[in-house]
Amino acid sequence: MKFMKLGTRPDTFYTEEATRAVISNVPTDLIIKINNISYLLHKHQLFPKCGLLQRLCSDSKDSSASVTLMLHDIPGGEDAFELCAKFCYGITINLSAHNIVPVFCAAKFLRMTEAVEKGNLVLKLETFFNSCILEGWKDSILTLQTTAKLADWSQNLGITRRCMDSVVEKVLTPPPKVTWSFTYTRPGYVQKHQQFVPKDWWTEDVSDLDIDLFRCIITAVRSANMLPPQLIGEALHVYACRWLPDTTKSQPPPPESSTSQTEDVDDQGKKRVLETIASMIPADKGSVSIRFLLRLLSIANFLGTSPVTKAELIRCCGLQLEEATVNDLLLPSHSMPSSSVGYFYDVDLVGEVLDGFLLQWRRQQPGEEDHQAVRLIRKVGKLIDTYLQVIARDVNMPVTKAVSLAQALPEIARPDHDDLYKAINIYLKEHPDLAKAEKKHLCSVLDCQKLSPEVCAHAVRNERLPLRTVVQVLFFEQERGGSSSSKSTSRKVPPSQEQRQRQPVTGGELGKLKVSSDEKSSAEAAEGITRSTILGITQRSHHWTARSDEKLILEPEQIMSRKEVGQREEITEKGKVVREKGSSGSKFEELSKVILQRKTKSDSSHSKGRSSR
Repeated sequence: MKFMKLGTRPDTFYTEEATRAVISNVPTDLIIKINNISYLLHKHQLFPKCGLLQRLCSDSKDSSASVTLMLHDIPGGEDAFELCAKFCYGITINLSAHNIVPVFCAAKFLRMTEAVEKGNLVLKLETFFNSCILEGWKDSILTLQTTAKLADWSQNLGITRRCMDSVVEKVLTPPPKVTWSFTYTRPGYVQKHQQFVPKDWWTEDVSDLDIDLFRCIITAVRSANMLPPQLIGEALHVYACRWLPDTTKSQPPPPESSTSQTEDVDDQGKKRVLETIASMIPADKGSVSIRFLLRLLSIANFLGTSPVTKAELIRCCGLQLEEATVNDLLLPSHSMPSSSVGYFYDVDLVGEVLDGFLLQWRRQQPGEEDHQAVRLIRKVGKLIDTYLQVIARDVNMPVTKAVSLAQALPEIARPDHDDLYKAINIYLKEHPDLAKAEKKHLCSVLDCQKLSPEVCAHAVRNERLPLRTVVQVLFFEQERGGSSSSKSTSRKVPPSQEQRQRQPVTGGELGKLKVSSDEKSSAEAAEGITRSTILGITQRSHHWTARSDEKLILEPEQIMSRKEVGQREEITEKGKVVREKGSSGSKFEELSKVILQRKTKSDSSHSKGRSSR
């Protein structure tokens, strides 16, 4: 940072109560009042350099009489005026980027120009501003910051415009040509050991500016079309981290009595910052990360920004949802339901983002044969199911929230329901006191036909699942086993009768192909019984599904009869009769075991209850 030193005399100003005076043998004849401070000064020191004071005292008839002037509207206040007064006395003053703007404005107000006296203060400030301030990077940024307090004066004098032009020019400078110092505190970067300048070297220094100045800088940089959208997005990300609150940790809102007016004003400022940043996000996909967009959306929900800003952020998040990870979706919930303790994760916000994604996905999907669209929706489906597994561990998460999010995905999004089953199992484990109706509502989103054999084996033995779901799993497993066996037998098609007549048959083969009438009748009977049994199984399975709340009991005789029905006779190519065990018998045994186990447990619990009574 550069400084300019003016004057050589020591500081002789002193304070006495609310009065500032100069140590001198000459009595004071000029009183200037600014706000609550009075300055006792001398006309012969200030009048030669201040054109305004000359004009204000020109009507005075007695030049030797003491004059009192009110300068309450001087820009920069008493501090800027005192520096101008010290310059008139020849007292040493130090000027830098911190104070040049208020002194510049005050000198212009007092008309300390070359027309009044050669070598006056305004000319010296102009020279220092052009040769030192505008040439430096951090000096330009710091001077631009100080213009916020005197915005009108700075704009009228051209200070703001010239500082912004200097900053934009340096931002657009190619990194190899950057020779000035800058602030860069990213992890893993040590400026002393780095020979190259990063492309985003300017983002941290620019983030110190007021939001209006920052918006003007970014707008000017984007209009030049020299920087990629990703670099603009990085600047927005750095600014958001600098000025917006961190909502990664769930914090309950303070009670209304503890909120002060200053906090409300601060929240209004943060709202304005967020809405401005959201409006400046480049339209190019990938210019900002999905994690940054989701964080902005969470902050917008926390601060209560305008619906337009929230809708735009949801739209941007939906465009890049497939790039998100589960950790990106773990947005804390800032609402506190009155009827419960409150759940930790903001499921509603994730649901809104998913709805935005699905809306755009359906618009862009030309047809069902679009492999890219199917791949995209299945990637998002995998993400949502994994997210459901995480939020299922929240003991305060309502069933309706989880079910609503699971049902939001279309059927094509899940080629299988294994991940959804894991989420349901975790939820049932973390919520052991869940009512039967809620369990059924939770498991209603599960399609048992899309479960893998391993998951089916786990589901059959899962005591947390409702009985209806277990029956459905066993039923569809049976159908799957039957269809697979029929496919395997259909591959080996026996030759037709005409082909057998054409083929020469030897005497030895004739003996092998002979089948007695008893064997034929037994095979036909077994086949008829099998078909009727499958029909009965289908009817019984629907009956069990409708009455899942009741306890089903199978007698040992029924189990044995179904086990025998599952056996049938088949004639092999060699003419031998072989009995094979059908799939229905094993499934019925498994189902009966599950039901009997649950009945035994329920009976034991009832007996314990009676004994305790």
